[in-house]
Amino acid sequence: MKPLLATILALFLITACSNEDSDALVVGMELAYPPFEMRNDQNEPEGISVSMARDLGKFLNRPVEIRDVAWDGIIPALKSGKIDLIISSMTKTEERARSIAFSDGYVTNGLCLLVPKDSPIESKDDLKQAGLKIAVKLSTTGEIWAKANLPDAKFTTLDTSATCVLEVVQGRADAFIYDQISIYQYWKKHPDTTRPILQPIRDETWGVGLRKGDTELKEQVNAFLEQYRSSGGFDRLADRYMKEEKEAFEKLGVPFVFH
Repeated sequence: MKPLLATILALFLITACSNEDSDALVVGMELAYPPFEMRNDQNEPEGISVSMARDLGKFLNRPVEIRDVAWDGIIPALKSGKIDLIISSMTKTEERARSIAFSDGYVTNGLCLLVPKDSPIESKDDLKQAGLKIAVKLSTTGEIWAKANLPDAKFTTLDTSATCVLEVVQGRADAFIYDQISIYQYWKKHPDTTRPILQPIRDETWGVGLRKGDTELKEQVNAFLEQYRSSGGFDRLADRYMKEEKEAFEKLGVPFVFH
């Protein structure tokens, strides 16, 4: 190959790759929240949110890049342009809505409790006792709710849900406040030492997080969510990743998740 032709070909390939990258939809999520956001045995992104993000990319005819972002840095990453949107089981709250925009809701979940197996706690009303030790994950709605509603509690604030669970398992916390699905799964892992209280403290709605001003992308995401719901996309994900949880919640009379 002649030097000039090789140079032209190289420039073409660089330009093509650059254009492809610039068209990629970069989706931020913390890959530490199974079955929604996690890694598989090959250390690749997997889960409900990952499948949903890839199906969104197909809907928009855009390649998708999944970027693993720590939870307390995910909104700054969105606002700074490092990611295009957040699909990471994020609850729509007034505080967050002052900083970013949200799509229509696609999941209804609730805050609930994981307590020691022999705990006398039966409901959120029992958390009002003075001096209770409460474990919460940093920057979650569980932390926000607990610190706003339990002024007499002592808090242990940790970076991961798994370490919060260990506080309960090892008797250092009287309760861990987190979402229903995770609490159910952690109880299944630690049935000899913990007990779930799945009736929700409050209901919460998850949405896709976007930058304020990204009106066109927000409209596209909402159109995708409507189509995905009507075509059974959420039902397929629930059957694939959460069949046991869905059946258990139905038996308990706890409303299940997707809407």
